[in-house]
Parts: sequence; C-alpha cells; structure tokens
Amino acid sequence: MPRSRQATTRTPVSRPARRRLTAAAGSLAGTAALAVALTGCVPNQATASDEAIAVTLSDDTCTVSTNTAKAGPITFQVTNTGTDVNEFELLATDKLRIVGEKENIGPGTTVNYVVQLAEGDYFSACRVGMVGEPAHVAKFTVAPGSGTTVSQSESKQVAQAVANYAGYVKDQSGALLTATKTFAAAYAGGDDAAARAQYAAARSFYERIEPTAEQFGDLDPALDLREADLAEGQEWTGWHRIEKDLWAPAGYTPSDAATRTQLADKLVTDTQRLYDLVHAKDFTLTIDQISNGAIGLMEEVAGSKITGEEEAFSHTDLQDFQANLEGAQVAYGVVRDIAEQKGSSGKDVVAKLDGEFRTIEKTLAQYRSGDGFVSYTELSTEQVKELSDQVNALSEPLSHLTSIIVK
Repeated sequence: MPRSRQATTRTPVSRPARRRLTAAAGSLAGTAALAVALTGCVPNQATASDEAIAVTLSDDTCTVSTNTAKAGPITFQVTNTGTDVNEFELLATDKLRIVGEKENIGPGTTVNYVVQLAEGDYFSACRVGMVGEPAHVAKFTVAPGSGTTVSQSESKQVAQAVANYAGYVKDQSGALLTATKTFAAAYAGGDDAAARAQYAAARSFYERIEPTAEQFGDLDPALDLREADLAEGQEWTGWHRIEKDLWAPAGYTPSDAATRTQLADKLVTDTQRLYDLVHAKDFTLTIDQISNGAIGLMEEVAGSKITGEEEAFSHTDLQDFQANLEGAQVAYGVVRDIAEQKGSSGKDVVAKLDGEFRTIEKTLAQYRSGDGFVSYTELSTEQVKELSDQVNALSEPLSHLTSIIVK
C-alpha cells in the first residue's frame, strides 16, 4: 500500500475500540464477545527467524534492534510486551508518508511483518493504542541490496500484477464515487428508504479497497470512523455518522436538513478526493503492498465485522464482510501465480488459500438475502463461531503470503 500521506495531522483512529463491544451491538453482545476471543492474534503468531530484525514495542518504548538493512524484502519480527494493542510503522523522510505498517499487534503477541524497501532513508515508529501521532520516531537506513537477481520473466509478471491491481482499485473508486453521489442525494433529500436501501451496496466498493484508502492520512477516518472510536471533541463525519441518522436508535434525534446536506456534501467531497488520489499520475503500488492489503482486509473482518461492531445501527456487517473477502480474493488472485512459483512453500500456501477461500465463501453465501445479507443480529452464537473459525483458518496461510512472494 503506497502511503502517500497528506501533510495534515492524521485523525486518531482507535482500531482496538473496534474490538470492544458497545451497547449498540444489541442483543448479540455475548456472541460478539465470543468472536473477539476466537479471532485473537493466532493467525499472526511468528516463528523465530535469524534474518528478521527484532522490534520490541511496549507502552513506553519502540526499540528496533538495528537501524540499517539491505534493500529488498525486509522482515521485522515485532513483539508487543506492553498492555495495549500497538502498531509498527515505517515512514518516509517527511515523517508523514507511511511506506509500511503492521496494525493490531496485541499485548504478548509476536508477529513477522515483511516489507519491500528500496535504498534510502526512512524512519521507524509505533503508535500505542493505534491513536495519535507516531511515537519513538527513529532513523532507519536502507543500504544497497545484496545483488539478488530477479529473472526478467518474474519482473514482467510482478509488473503485470501491480498494473492489474492498480486498475482494480481505480475501477472500484470510480464505482464508489458514482454510488456515493446517488446515496448522498437520497440522504440529503430526506428519502431515508432509498438511502437505507443503497447504504450497504455503496459501501461495498469502499470496503474492497479499504487498505488503499488507509494510505492517505485522514481520508479513512473522515469516511469510515465509527462513533465508538471518536476522540473527545473530534468531528464525526462519513458513512457511520449518516448510518446513525438512517437507523436512529431510541432517544436519538436525526440530523436536520441543513446538517444532512453538509454531511452528504463532505462524504462526496472525501470520496472524490480518494478517486483523484488513486487516479493521479504518481499513484504507485508495490507487490508487497498488494499482498499485505489482502492480509489487512481479513484482519478488518476479524477485528470488527465478525463481531458485529462495524455497522452498529444498520447491522449490515455481513455485506461488509463479503466486500472485505472479495477485496482480499482479488489482491490474492493477482499475486497467486507468483507465489505458486516460489517452490514447495509457495505451492503449499496457495493450495491452502485456494481451499480456505472456497470454504469461507460458501459459508457466507448461506446468509444471503436478496441482493444483500441477513442482519448480523440474526446470527446465532454457533454461526458466528463457525465464521470466526474460518476467518482464522484463512488468515494463517495468508499471513505467510508476503514473505513468499518477495523472497
């Protein structure tokens, strides 16, 4: 994911809060709590590696065992010894653009994070609680590589995969912009029935490419921030702010016409900004950003969709789940052949991923209803557990994908 981060301060977004149940989770609070326990951090548990750079995160420090590495695929083995969820980042020289990050590193967890870096100067950093500005920013230098040769045919294959995925992101952003304009017009015009009918389907375009949207600083929180994640005094805009108006909980007074117009206009403006950024001439991707994006999408499912926390008012979480899954399938699909050619380990991972994607897709399809899905509140504890187990089963081989394709 190319972190072409804007110069504005990144709006604090508490991803851990997406794991915490809120009152809006409704009658399935117990079910969601079970899902949280099930999803955990198992898929990201790392094995020891002599080649990995050790990173230790705590509530007060962020220590990297070396401040230099050689260009190419670099593995960071990140251990969180603190009491809160943490995030490890690599920043460009402006300390604003994020060139790589690993989110949702839980307390007591060790994960391997692989990123492809070119020769140059960077900075390492962390975010305790995954909120606020990056902390413990330290210089990290990437020296010329060891001269590993990549065949011309593989280089062409990688270039084609990147071009294919970039095209997909651009197509989805265009469809998102069109659907958002129609949805926003219905909402601003007071046609709640039409807006409710369009809400989940329009959001699907965003959910498929969410890791790319997260690259652009404050765009993701402006578009997708949940009420449970709001910092004190922070302005709340985007899809979930409008969702609350459309599925107003008891005791809540929906926005007046003027406020609706403001919210609708900002939603369209921010979506247009996303469209413009991914269609810009300098928009680029790397192969590891694509595979890490697939991993990130399934982490989104585990962190909020499987618990029913994402859509606190509409309960359309399963449609988001489907969109995240589809986005992960596309990202995996464009790098699949590259992975399969990486020896027996690549073939094994591809075989596992092919099977796990089919399994979870089949299970999720059971909950389709018309053009969408049943409400999350209709799921039983056992059904949530089944989905959660399958998310974990898929996430385990998926967590190895980047290290295989960049080796």
